Amino acid sequence: MDDKPVRTGPDAEPPPSARRASADAGLTTGALARRLGVSPTTLRSWDRRYGIGPAARADGRHRRWVPDDVAVLEAMCRLTASGVPPAEAARAARDRPEGNTPAAAPPVAPTAPRSRAAGALPLGDVRQECRGLARAAVRLDAPAVARQLDHAISEFGLTVAWQDVMAPALHAVGRKWASSGDRYIEVEHLLSWHVSTALRRHTAPVGASVAPVLLACVPDEQHTLPLEALNASLARSAIPTRMFGAAVPADALGAAVRRLGPAAVVLWAQSRATAAPQLARHVAATAWGVRGARAQPLVMLGGPGWTGRPTRGMVRPTGLADALATLTAAYGTDQLS
Repeated sequence: MDDKPVRTGPDAEPPPSARRASADAGLTTGALARRLGVSPTTLRSWDRRYGIGPAARADGRHRRWVPDDVAVLEAMCRLTASGVPPAEAARAARDRPEGNTPAAAPPVAPTAPRSRAAGALPLGDVRQECRGLARAAVRLDAPAVARQLDHAISEFGLTVAWQDVMAPALHAVGRKWASSGDRYIEVEHLLSWHVSTALRRHTAPVGASVAPVLLACVPDEQHTLPLEALNASLARSAIPTRMFGAAVPADALGAAVRRLGPAAVVLWAQSRATAAPQLARHVAATAWGVRGARAQPLVMLGGPGWTGRPTRGMVRPTGLADALATLTAAYGTDQLS
């Protein structure tokens, strides 16, 4: 039988008995942080503020988290992701029955008081559901983000869920990214993808028995989520739409307007750099139909990019609810979102 050489020194692999002893001793703070998707600083802060620290410390100094400790922290993460303030979540996680970890926080009624608890993102005065969504996104906890979004839409309706939960969380992540030297960009990408997925999942196509609403970003604009929210809300109000998404070329937009004869055209511009007033005026002037009975679309300009731009004869909604009310009134339908 050939003997394998035994490695020694700092790179040597520990023997099985040593690995078992290390596992029995529990996880280090760094290993647990990676497992939970939070920072080691957060774990130390929860220990200091709320008393949910490791039951034992190796050599009297180094933290080691045993399975019971991990279960408490997993419960804490699930509860904070549900929008429960950290202090309340810590009490619930510590006081859970042995072997029973709460899966989620109970739903919060629409009239529940807003949470002002401190968080990692600049959220301000927002619903607890928004704070929970932001916490889950910062941890890159995709399942929790998806659950939070579906719960918000089911609980409040699509319009309120967008205005009070999704949009504030997205804005906070964007502000954090802009102020932290490109950190949190992965958080923004994950949250944006899940918001888009949730909005599309709640968008039911409507038959085009009447002229549709055409929704498009101006040629240099890539931000589509507000348009996706309006598209989903219009579908829930039984209004047919045609969603063209990001950066629609001017020629293609003009061709679509002439082919579809839409009742309204919504143009989104996130910044002044992307707003295209000349294109908006061209769309507003587009007419079709026989002589003497020609029609033109209602042009709605959405987004902060149109601020300070001349918008004579065009509609500037103040938000999703205003845009939805204007378009549903034009169609003579009830607002369902």
